[in-house]
Amino acid sequence: MKGMIFTEFMTMVEDRFGLQTLDTVITESNLSNDGAYSAIGTYDHQELIRMVVSLSKLTETGAQDLVRAFGTYLFVRFVEKYPVFFRRPTDTFSFLETVEETVHVEVLKLAPDAELPSFQHERLDADNMTMVYRSKRCFADLAEGLMEGCAAHFGDKIAISREDLPTSGADSGSGSHVLFKIERVPLA
Repeated sequence: MKGMIFTEFMTMVEDRFGLQTLDTVITESNLSNDGAYSAIGTYDHQELIRMVVSLSKLTETGAQDLVRAFGTYLFVRFVEKYPVFFRRPTDTFSFLETVEETVHVEVLKLAPDAELPSFQHERLDADNMTMVYRSKRCFADLAEGLMEGCAAHFGDKIAISREDLPTSGADSGSGSHVLFKIERVPLA
């Protein structure tokens, strides 16, 4: 997993829970590099999981909730760091449709060793779409948080439901395969 994800997670923890909490998370997580991540480096995703588990215990907040919150936070950071991806899309659905064919293609140009999840989308109608998420890592909660951050960015209100799908082939028994159903909800 790219170091940028680690550095952004640690920034979020410090911003939301304080430096002392971040220090405790780093210490309790038994990290191979004592939390010294480079944004361009590549690291074992299990270290991020250990940090989430530690933060969950410290804050008495569910790990899934923390990972979704991180996804929402991370979307804001992506908008700040990579504004070019957000100039053309006008709403949540039009952006989500660009993730696989545009955003991930550009990410791989910058970081050819990145192991990105895949997303297949289908627009069902103006207010409904599905996205199938597949990854070697179990970060569907992060993907859901990113979708929520996307909706907030574009001023849309969405409802997300999800269904775990069986993994198959070489990845059977590992990773994530999730169907997200996304509905645009009228603003009240």
